Parts: sequence; structure tokens; C-alpha cells
Amino acid sequence: MIILEREDGIRIVRISNPEDALSYRASFAGAYQDIFSEPPYNERYFPSEAQAILHRYLQTPENICLFAVKGKTRVVGFGIGVPATSKPDIARDLRGLLPVAHTYYLAELGVLESARQLGLGKTLVRERLELVDHQKYTHAVLRVSAVRNLSYDMYLGMGFDDIGVYTEVHSRRVDGRVSTDRRLFLSKILSRRQSASASNDGEPEPFGTGT
Repeated sequence: MIILEREDGIRIVRISNPEDALSYRASFAGAYQDIFSEPPYNERYFPSEAQAILHRYLQTPENICLFAVKGKTRVVGFGIGVPATSKPDIARDLRGLLPVAHTYYLAELGVLESARQLGLGKTLVRERLELVDHQKYTHAVLRVSAVRNLSYDMYLGMGFDDIGVYTEVHSRRVDGRVSTDRRLFLSKILSRRQSASASNDGEPEPFGTGT
């Protein structure tokens, strides 16, 4: 489904299931490899691993998967989100800080170098936030590298707050080593619920995040 057609010819396409992704899968895998092999992550993924990551997200209920597509099937950017409850490691790190059952996780964002400086990253974030069910999810959360970069500044400019929570992520690097890097959580309020309903999962009301 085409969500947006930009004046530069790039289309924002929503992919809802693995079958929808078939014609884009190889291009997505290449983009995923290229983007995350760059600093600050320097991660190494094989094509089959990138495709498997996409497949898992697309099988997750309430996923939001957006591709930025140039031409017929060339993926130049992507933004993927899933409920925080579907990611046990994310849910664990946020428990007691945010209402996990009502938090949506913006899991992946990437734009190829050739398509940067066009506002595409902001578009992929904004379109996902608009597609989130605001009746169910009060917060959006994401992780960025603790090494401050343009992504961090972009998110702050879009109303996200640094909530001061860090986590360590183990990954295979481009040089073949497996090492840990530190990432921090940013959060944004999407909507406000009554205290009783927001606390049904036994979690406290969150402190202020976002605008």
C-alpha cells in the first residue's frame, strides 16, 4: 500500500506481511547491510540474516513496516515498529519507567547515504507515529547509539526526550569481532490515558516524556 508519494519520486510503501515484501526483500537486505555497517554501529549482517529480521517483524501483530522505494522496487530507506511487549529485552529495560503494555517500539530506521539530506528519516518516523493506534499506545520509544550523532538530534527535534536509560547490545562487527555497544532510550508521549486504565498492568504512571 502506498502511504505517500513524494515530489522527488520516492514512495513510502507500507508492507503488512511477508508476501507483500517478496519483491522488495533482496533490496531491503542490501540496504540493511550497508546502513548498519557504517558508524556508529559498524555491524555485519549477511543477506539471509537481514531478510530473517524483516520476516520476524512482519509476523509480529500490529507491526508497522514502511519502505522508502525509488523506481520499481529499490529500497532506499525503511522504518519498522512493533509493540514493546513483543520485544522481551525492550520490555525488561523499560519496566517501571514507562507503561510497557501501552508503549510502541520504533525498532528500525535506516536511510541509504545516497538518499540522505532529503528529510526521508523524519518522514519515516512521522508516518509511523501517525499509524500507531493512539487509543492503545500512549508512548513511542526507540534506541539510538550513545555516541551522539545526527539521529539523536533529529529525534529531539521531533519531540522525543532522552529518558536517561541505557542498554548494552552485543553485535558482530564488520571486522568479525563480537562486541558490545551502548545505546540509550528516547521516548515521546503519543496520548494520555486515565490513570486507572494506564495502570492496569501494574506499572506506575510515567514521568513526563515528549511534548
